[in-house]
Order: sequence, then structure tokens, then C-alpha cells
Amino acid sequence: MRNINLGNSGLSASAVGLGLMRIDSLDHEHAVALIESAHDSGINFFDNADIYAGGKSEEIFGAALKDASFNRDDVLVQTKVGIKPGKRYDFSKEYIISALNASLKRLGVDYVDTLLLHRPDALMEPDEVAEAFLQLQNEGKVRQFGVSNCNPMQVELLQQAVPMHLVANQLQLSLKHTGMVDFGIHTNMFDDRSVNHDGEVLEFSRLHKMTIQAWSPFQYGMFAGVFIGNEKFPKLNAKLEELADKYNTNVNAIAAAWILRIPGENQVIAGTTKATRIAQVAAAGDIKLDGQDWYDLYFAAGNDLP
Repeated sequence: MRNINLGNSGLSASAVGLGLMRIDSLDHEHAVALIESAHDSGINFFDNADIYAGGKSEEIFGAALKDASFNRDDVLVQTKVGIKPGKRYDFSKEYIISALNASLKRLGVDYVDTLLLHRPDALMEPDEVAEAFLQLQNEGKVRQFGVSNCNPMQVELLQQAVPMHLVANQLQLSLKHTGMVDFGIHTNMFDDRSVNHDGEVLEFSRLHKMTIQAWSPFQYGMFAGVFIGNEKFPKLNAKLEELADKYNTNVNAIAAAWILRIPGENQVIAGTTKATRIAQVAAAGDIKLDGQDWYDLYFAAGNDLP
């Protein structure tokens, strides 16, 4: 498994991380088996959020981590805060600190390696966020900070206030969710793909040495379903099968490797509860797609060039 320098922070994170949103569906024994399978496959990065299953996902992961065959300090634990029950986002100092403390208790750990702000709060006061981050860092509860689902100007607004480098932006990215790629390719055009939905987030992240953490790497639409093995996408699946044979691997690994081939210290967050599947996805960390194969997958997914 290839490791990346997470956001130029010095944290050595596996190129594929395990997303834990659905771990609440597992009993303790199967949760332990899942994270151990991930670890055996070279994954050292585990992504959670306080909102997942109302906090239960953090609890189940924390209990599994305690009984796992590897030590907590041998892996990187990430969680996210900022989505407040009651249909709102909250980046106030009081809420960030209280939410992180609650997460630490559920996780059963003294610190997290990375803390992300989950979705942009329209009422964000950057100086207040900076105070929260500094307090949590000084208390030894958080090593590094980042954001999720934020555009470049939101990152800039926050970064000018916080003294620590924001290391990651977790964004939806897959072969069937390519808007941040399409916009760059369709520069100076008038078609739908030339519309700038994301504020040059791909280029911004590279310039500012932020890791893009790709969530829903096998989904199409907004949780509409997975594209792998889906009869709605015959060309894409045929190409995935062809390249899986070429690289002597599996289709899940090829789909993840397409994301990892995009320049930058990027990362795939694979949310699965199946130990066999996370092992398949982890194989992407050892693959570097040929440039033509990357473009052929992009075309097979329904994209084009001007």
C-alpha cells in the first residue's frame, strides 16, 4: 500500500482509507474483523464523523479499535464535526470543542489525528474557529485540521485566521462524479461541463498542498447507487473489467486507482462494511494507471474532451 503525506503535514497516511459511516450495522465481532482486514491490507487511516448513526459509528469503531490486534498509535483516526442536530451547521467555538470532546469519549481515545469541519457553516466566524482549533491542539486532542465539502474561497477565508495549515478537504469524487475534473478540461467552452461548480478546487488543493479525500468513490449521483456492476453503465464496467485483467487486480481497485492517478497527494475513503471488499479496494494503493487508461476510463464513464 502506497502512503501519502497527508496535506504536507508529515502524517503518513495510506492512499486508501476506511470510511466508517455504516459500521453501526455490524456487531462487535464483525467490526473488529473489518478494521483488522483493512489494517492487514495496508490501511492505516480510519475516517468517522460525529453525525454518523448519531454517534453510534464512533462508539462501535472505538470499541473495535480497543480490541484490535494493532495499537491505536499505529493508525490515524479522523473524525468530523459541525453538523448539528436540528438541521443546521455550527462552527462556533463552543460547539466545535464540545462536539470533539463528545467524539473522543465515544471513540475511547485521547486524541484524533485529524479533525475536519464537516460542511460549510454560512455563519462561520474564522477567528472563532481559530480559537477552537488552538485550544484543541494545545490540549493535545487534535494533531491536524481540515475541512470537508468546502470551496476554495471558504478554505481561504478560514486559513487566513487559523495559524495551522489545513491539511485536507473531503469531497465527493468518483468516475461518475467528475465535475472538478470536467471544469478544467472544458475551460473556455460553453457546454455544461464548463460550468464552474467547485471553484477550481482541484487546482487550488494542489497549489495549497491539501489532500483531497474522495468520498463515495464508487457512487453515482447523490447516493443514487454504485456504478460498479450496475447494468446502467455497461461501457464503464466493461472497461473496468478489461483494465482489471490488464493490471492483474479487481474492478474496485481500478476505480479507486483512477482517483489516485489524479496528480496530488490524494486519498480514497472507501466506505464499506465488508472485509473482503476493503481488501480489494486497498489494492489500488499499489497501482499507477497509464495515462491513456485513465482517459479511457473517463470516456467510458460518459465524459468527453472539447
